[in-house]
Formats: sequence, structure tokens, C-alpha cells
Amino acid sequence: MRMDSRPPWQVVEDGVWMRCAQPPAMQDFRLIAFDMDATLVAAETVNELAELTGRADEVRALTQAAMQNTAVDFEHNLRQRMALFQGVSRATFAKVRDTRMPLTHGAAELVQACQRHGLRCVLISGGFTFFADALMARLALDEIHANVLEFDGERFTGRIHPQPGAAFVNADGKRQRLLQACARMGIAPQQAIAVGDGANDVPMLDAAGLAVAFHAQAALRDHADVAVDAGGLDRLLRWLA
Repeated sequence: MRMDSRPPWQVVEDGVWMRCAQPPAMQDFRLIAFDMDATLVAAETVNELAELTGRADEVRALTQAAMQNTAVDFEHNLRQRMALFQGVSRATFAKVRDTRMPLTHGAAELVQACQRHGLRCVLISGGFTFFADALMARLALDEIHANVLEFDGERFTGRIHPQPGAAFVNADGKRQRLLQACARMGIAPQQAIAVGDGANDVPMLDAAGLAVAFHAQAALRDHADVAVDAGGLDRLLRWLA
């Protein structure tokens, strides 16, 4: 793992830690990939859906297990959670999308700065396109990669729709999507930044040239080059000059 060869953590300012040999520069990168829940948005969308449908306790326990522990099978865990929502209306999912997905503080500023510097901005989420599509429009992202909900008319079936020819967007699926995006651009993974918060982001961060842990679980922080433990995503702009 990359973590063994990096310098020790150093505090660069209150709540921001770095263990790069030297501060990173924006011009060294061509792509930035973001997780969605608790990274680009200040919410866990499945937990928000659980709050609206009276399934909060059971769903939050499963979500926490997936976020904290790399040994948890993320795909199985997510399918378990979504099965609890069988029969929930499309309108309820839309209410989460439209009213319960606030942008993380500084998210828009960071994305806009990356775009000004010519970086391709990509969302790679183990969540769902139903929610990610809205972020693509809101932030003018270049690509989104997420799983697909299955509806029967206006009701959710409780299942995740297969994507022929594409791997499920779990921990390894996130890594694959990042590497594929780099290959399409003709760039090395070292020219990519990855930003996430949970255990299922570990392979994606390990594959990137700069790994950023944002208010992250310990399982992910151990794999990061930069950790933002306080404040918003825009705090990265002090170090990505």
C-alpha cells in the first residue's frame, strides 16, 4: 500500500494535515474525482431516504458499517439497505434529491477552481444516478458514475438495476471508473486527484496521484496524502495553488 512510503502527517493549518513530500500544485493534475455522499453533498442520501420513510435506525446502522470497515461487502450491504425501500414512491426519492442534498461548504468553489485550471471534474459514487444527475447539472461536472435504481412505474422495486458491461460501483468499481476516466483522457493516474470520506473510497484514493480524505473515517484517512478534518472542501485551494 502507498501509505508505507509516505512522510508522516504534519499539521499545515488548523484541521488540515498533509504528508506529501512537497505541497501539491494544481498544474500537476488533469482530473479530480469526487465521492458524492458526505463529500460533495453534506448528506448521506440513503440515510435521508430512510428518515422520510421511517427506516432510519436499521438503515443508518448498515450505512455506518459500510463507511467504517473495509471488510464489509459494500455491494451486499447496499443491496440490503435498498431492499428496505421496496414500494417507496419515485416522488419520495425526488424529495430527497430536491430538498435534502445540500452542497458541502466550499464544494462549488473547489469545483469551479479546478475547472478554471482545466481539470476534468468527475463524480464517482456508490450511490445512485437518480441523485448524481442533479449534481452534474448543478456543478457542471464532466462525468458521473453511479449505480442505477430500478423503478416499476412510480414505485421502487427494491432492486438496483444491472448495467450491462459495467461493474457495480462498489469500492473496486470506483477504482475502475477512475482508471478508465484517466485512460480516456490519455493521462496517468498520477495526474488524478481523488476525494472521499469512507472505507469504500480506499481503492480509488490508492489509485490516484493525490489522495484527499475529507472529514473521513479512520479506514480511509490512513490511505490519504491530505486530510481535511475541519471546514469545507475549499480549504484544499490553499494547497492546490
